[in-house]
Amino acid sequence: MDTVFYEELTPDAFLRRLAQAPIAYLPLGTLEWHGPHLPLGSDGLQSRGLFAQLARRVGGVVLPMLFVGPDLTYTKDGYTYIGMDFWGRPQGEAPRPMPGSAYHVADETFAILLESILAQLRRAGFRIVVAHGHGPSTKAFMAHAPEWERKYDLFLRCAWSKADAIGFQNDHAAANETSIMMHFYPELVDMGALPADPAVRPEGVAGEDPRYHASPALGQAATDEAAARLCQELQALCEQLK
Repeated sequence: MDTVFYEELTPDAFLRRLAQAPIAYLPLGTLEWHGPHLPLGSDGLQSRGLFAQLARRVGGVVLPMLFVGPDLTYTKDGYTYIGMDFWGRPQGEAPRPMPGSAYHVADETFAILLESILAQLRRAGFRIVVAHGHGPSTKAFMAHAPEWERKYDLFLRCAWSKADAIGFQNDHAAANETSIMMHFYPELVDMGALPADPAVRPEGVAGEDPRYHASPALGQAATDEAAARLCQELQALCEQLK
């Protein structure tokens, strides 16, 4: 079976892919409200789509997505709100637990989890790890990258770059993420669930309004931009490791 997904590989198939390119791709997902129009697993689904494309072009193995991650918190009257429960809401609007959100772990816990994963990936023979997805998770991964690269003799990368004109997963359920979901998983996007009244701001959406700026073409362009840059970088790293 020709697959790039770790959990689907036999040991021999795993070793063949590892020999081709010692790259592990880690989708940093969540189970988090992404507006009324996107699935709760949008973070990991988007990075998984990009990573599968990279694995087929450059080589490597795509890991199962994480569904836990860190985020901003706000405690009021003894209740702790997470991320989109309160962040980016219209002024004066009270926070509320967003339906389906169930992912938060403390920064310290997430760092321990990531480091443990990296230690196991190095043990399995990987030399390059690309992780991307949920914004706070990606930022945490890259913040620790210099330390973990030295400790485990790894190259650590994500899908963000200041050189990108479009960017990959650089908003929250707005035009960018909605477009990427339209590109990879059109059957999972329900644009009809967004408010029809343009004066009503979609809840839990941060960035350009997806009702007017999202499209499958934009999602493909964002993916192609990130994939082209990462392919070049990963191929160069693989050559360096030979």
